[in-house]
Amino acid sequence: MTSTPIRVGIIGQGRSGRDIHGKLLVQLPEQYRIAAIADSLPDRQARAREEFGCNPYATWEEMIEREPLDLIVNASPSHLHFPITLELLNRGFNVLCEKPLAKSPEEVDELIAASKRSGKLLAVFQQSRYHPAFQQIRKVIDSGVLGRIVQIDFSLNGFARRWDWQTLQSNNGGNLMNTGPHPVDQALQLFGTDAMPQITCIMDRANTFGDAEDYVKLLMRGQGRPTIDIEISSCCAYPQDSFNIQGTNGGLHGTADRLEWKYFKPEEAPPQQLIREPLISASGLPAYCSETLTWHEGDWTMSLPEGQSLFGYMTERLYLMLHGALTAGAELEITPEQVRQQMRVMEECRRQNPHIYSA
Repeated sequence: MTSTPIRVGIIGQGRSGRDIHGKLLVQLPEQYRIAAIADSLPDRQARAREEFGCNPYATWEEMIEREPLDLIVNASPSHLHFPITLELLNRGFNVLCEKPLAKSPEEVDELIAASKRSGKLLAVFQQSRYHPAFQQIRKVIDSGVLGRIVQIDFSLNGFARRWDWQTLQSNNGGNLMNTGPHPVDQALQLFGTDAMPQITCIMDRANTFGDAEDYVKLLMRGQGRPTIDIEISSCCAYPQDSFNIQGTNGGLHGTADRLEWKYFKPEEAPPQQLIREPLISASGLPAYCSETLTWHEGDWTMSLPEGQSLFGYMTERLYLMLHGALTAGAELEITPEQVRQQMRVMEECRRQNPHIYSA
């Protein structure tokens, strides 16, 4: 591609297509230009013409037939992500698809195969990979100060009742498919993408008016890897830390806005060895293990460019990464193969909850 802005067509002008993708893309005029949108609602078509200065269409088929586009953003309803993306790839378009990309590993395999056949790029909108708190957590873990990581907790909890289309299984709804792609993607990055974790999952329908789950407890385990606990609940009236990490030398906890961690340095700790006999204090009384460790502490507070929201920051980072892939042949940082592993995890979660998901 040339250095001129990438011509984008957006499918859908709802909470995602307009409020996320459209509003960000107009802020990157050197990299992208919204050339067209497709939405079946006339008022959304009129709004897009006014806000983005683009050509609106009632269907995505009409849009791609009439517009010379370099990239299609598939922000259609979740259950349409797979079939529309597959058709677009087969027709020779680069595609950025909203999450969830698909419902099963087999569907992701079809999309990967179509991308390879057509030679077109398949990208997935997993912008939470660029969450500043998650990136800081990776830095702390990679520094080694926490020692071996034993457990990582992700909590995306709150109390809410919900009754829209994303509560339905037929629409690929539910907390696992709606919210889960973000923490599952982050968890797999920390667990390691080279192996499939052992999965234990409990689901429930608590405050939802649909037939999909709104409570998820997901455990990932593996030999020599941290245990990862993901909780996505709509019935938690007292949500606490979003992140809690336990390591052999210390730990980390915090929220999207602020993290803190503490650790001891083994070389500074008093020497100890196993004692098999009962412990006795200096006064000759029974005693517990007791020692004084020197704790080192660190903290981090999120700081974003002035006027930019957290969502806008993450979305911008993803689109700039995508621009490099489209114009300079850079490698995607979030690949369909990685998303396929997510689908394997989610498929196993559904299999373990037949009271909600029948085979």
